[in-house]
Amino acid sequence: MSETKQLIKFERRVSPLERIFTRSPYGIVTMVARIKGNITETMITNAVSKVQQRHLPLRVRIQEDADHNPWFTMDGVKEIPITIIPRKADGQWIEVLKEERKKPFEFEERPAIRFILIQSQAVSELLIICHHIICDGMSLAYLARDMMSHLGDPTKEVEILPDPVPMYKDNLPQDVSINRIVKYFVNRMGKKWLKNPTFFDQEDYENLNEAYWTNFNHQMISVELSEAQTSALVDRCRKEGVTVNTALAAAFTGAQYLIQGDKSNHSSMIIAGDLRKRLPKPAGESMGYFAGGISLKFKYNKKISFWENGRKLHEKLKPLYTNKNLFKEPLTWCYLEPSIMESLGFKMVGGLVPSDSSRYEKLSTFSKQDDVVTSVLKRGNIDSLDKPSLGTAVTNLTRMNFPRTYGTLELDRLIMSPGGAFPLTTINFNLGAVTCAGKLSLLLEYSEVAVDSKTMEKIKEKALEFLSTD
Repeated sequence: MSETKQLIKFERRVSPLERIFTRSPYGIVTMVARIKGNITETMITNAVSKVQQRHLPLRVRIQEDADHNPWFTMDGVKEIPITIIPRKADGQWIEVLKEERKKPFEFEERPAIRFILIQSQAVSELLIICHHIICDGMSLAYLARDMMSHLGDPTKEVEILPDPVPMYKDNLPQDVSINRIVKYFVNRMGKKWLKNPTFFDQEDYENLNEAYWTNFNHQMISVELSEAQTSALVDRCRKEGVTVNTALAAAFTGAQYLIQGDKSNHSSMIIAGDLRKRLPKPAGESMGYFAGGISLKFKYNKKISFWENGRKLHEKLKPLYTNKNLFKEPLTWCYLEPSIMESLGFKMVGGLVPSDSSRYEKLSTFSKQDDVVTSVLKRGNIDSLDKPSLGTAVTNLTRMNFPRTYGTLELDRLIMSPGGAFPLTTINFNLGAVTCAGKLSLLLEYSEVAVDSKTMEKIKEKALEFLSTD
């Protein structure tokens, strides 16, 4: 850690877009790297120290100024937690992950990330659990590769990346602009909110975090395709004139429709997009939040084949991949008073904080009051935790062309949980996909408030049937 402390000091204000995730209990992104070969405690401690030097967000904590504005700072940063657990079973990582994500982050003391090694001499899983405020899914893919590089060669010198430039207003594409009327109402909401705002702190977050994870368990189903299965799917998608991303979205949208029946939320989906290369100052391989998404409606037609549905979705999606669509929400959030976005989770979950909690009165009262934050939730149709407003959210990092071997170690596959800006109960399920070492890995994440596990297994099986159909 001494090398890290010698690096240049840094301080900057947390951007409005990053502040969407401030103190969010569910805004957690996870990357799992399955590694063949023996990893020692010394090796992982060294590798974490090296990647911390390479990636600036791993060297900061968050502190607030007198006006409640959060800042990233290097001053007085404590170490990143590293935990080693003996590996006893293949699926052990899922249970470990489910429990570890319930633990609150110490935002004001240390970087918002944890490393857990589920260790055996032959095969291990490295879990990188990171808060969305300093990362997105692509960030953790690059970070996993960097960890592999330093695990495979402990003597390798660190190549320090430039400080990442966040998605500020002046670092968005020139061809995107906010509508004057939208800007007017966004500014008016901010002024109204700031007349009587509510601000939150670490203790509020810890109360909220406990309430959320007590009431909502995130369940996960992992699907691991072999190299042969992955190649067959890629070839079939190419033959049918669709992308793998479109095929996955169509398969799971269709599967939920056929298994659960025709529900109003099934046709609503979000397809995440990587915005790194679209920025005036591209983010490259830096850690940070550089993601957006496309919202659309697509109703699966059971009267035609799966691949015909896939082509229809593909034709609908293709023209939507424009800066105007991908940056629509990020641009609006850049103009909205950030403390409004920070309050959304407290508005949605605050009512679940038990009466014996230290901040019960504050959080319970805030969750019930009708204010600007309430109107934002209603406009987004996410004001209820009892029913999902979306069918499917898909995040596909596509193919990561990383090396397979690193010294004596082999990267077998990556598995990703993309997290989100809102409670999982607002979505039927979240699909994370990544292809690495020639293998496609899928992780289905859902809350049993939205869909029960038996039904989710049937949806998974039906989707896989679609993808392998002739």
